[in-house]
Amino acid sequence: MAAVHLRIGDLVGKLGRYPPWPGKIVSPPKDLKKPRGKKCHFVKFFGTEDAWIKVEQLKPYHPHKEEMIKINKGKRFQQAVDAVEDYLKKAKGKEQPASSMEPISKRLKIIEEVTGSTSIQAADSTAINGSITPTDKIGFLGLGLMGSGIVSNLLKMGHVVTVWNRTAEKQCDLFIQEGARLGRTPAEVASMCDITFSCVSDPKAARDQLVLGPSGVLQGIRPGKCYIEMSTVDPETITELSQVITSRGGRFLEAPVAGSQQLSNDGMLVILAAGDRTVYEDCSSCFQAMGKTSFFLGEAGNAARMMLILNMVQGSFMATIAEGLTLAQATGQSQQTFLDILCQGQMASTFVDQKCQILQGNFKPDYYLKHIQKDLRLAISMGDMANHPTPMAAAANELQVYKRAKALDQSDNDISAVYRAYIH
Repeated sequence: MAAVHLRIGDLVGKLGRYPPWPGKIVSPPKDLKKPRGKKCHFVKFFGTEDAWIKVEQLKPYHPHKEEMIKINKGKRFQQAVDAVEDYLKKAKGKEQPASSMEPISKRLKIIEEVTGSTSIQAADSTAINGSITPTDKIGFLGLGLMGSGIVSNLLKMGHVVTVWNRTAEKQCDLFIQEGARLGRTPAEVASMCDITFSCVSDPKAARDQLVLGPSGVLQGIRPGKCYIEMSTVDPETITELSQVITSRGGRFLEAPVAGSQQLSNDGMLVILAAGDRTVYEDCSSCFQAMGKTSFFLGEAGNAARMMLILNMVQGSFMATIAEGLTLAQATGQSQQTFLDILCQGQMASTFVDQKCQILQGNFKPDYYLKHIQKDLRLAISMGDMANHPTPMAAAANELQVYKRAKALDQSDNDISAVYRAYIH
């Protein structure tokens, strides 16, 4: 089959890793450089903003329209398809310039760009339910196990996302190819975006490197800008971050997530939010892209407390499963039968199902062991400050379990690798 050569002015559909979307090839702005080493076209997308897209991901719109419709059932996609058809009808009839066309729905309008190309974007900066829509510029700092899945889902929903990671070349390239933009520093991302999310490994990274450090977020915060901390940290760190962000006129929300890499990829995380209630309400479309549900827990710090309690329980439970496996072996019982019974009994859960590959030696990280050990430590400290005992968590962390697993170089494996602390 002969290759189809696309050119400026052609209507196209993006077909690739993410859900399809209709657009039009246009001339890029003069100050926007083409990605190095990539055969790309600059595309104005109907219903969202523009991006460089690899040639192999673009197909002629009309021959592939039905294929796209079968794949993407989303409401915004259907609105975008309707907008294309409306644009074509009016262009054919030469009724009026694109800049004066009437909107096809409450939330879409056609805008004449200075380049002479036509794009269709959301008419308001707020959705029907008061949430941030895909026309708002989103920043995301940290592309680890959780952050990567979150960014993927934000892009799928049509958000304009600018990404930054400490190892930018390694982690960001895939997202740039799919339409994300690259920020050079956390400060640049915060200054460019309406709302900036952060998801990093620990309190020091969240506070000292991303916010307070040189070229940190605090240097880019302006009145009205939103900053959302999704990292699992201690409530004291959250309080400090809230104070410094709001001191610059910014709006702050904490929103750590309960889940794993797989749940992040699937957009099925549980979001725990606290802080500025208006930011929580404004960001509902972002949270819908990331997770299956969200909870608002009141003042800043409460989400951190709840997240540490949840991870304390998860870490202790994983240690107990590992202990049960080794006790089964020591008493002559089948370890596999133990796991099978566990998966079928009243403690059955997706968590247990995921960890049943222990005996096959599969410890590919879904949630890093080093992070759950960090969370246990922070939860124990939180208990100490509240004068409340946490003996189970302390036992899991201290008594030759998670600390021993770290000593056995299991930090970068899954939390289920705590099993190795019992067999060595």
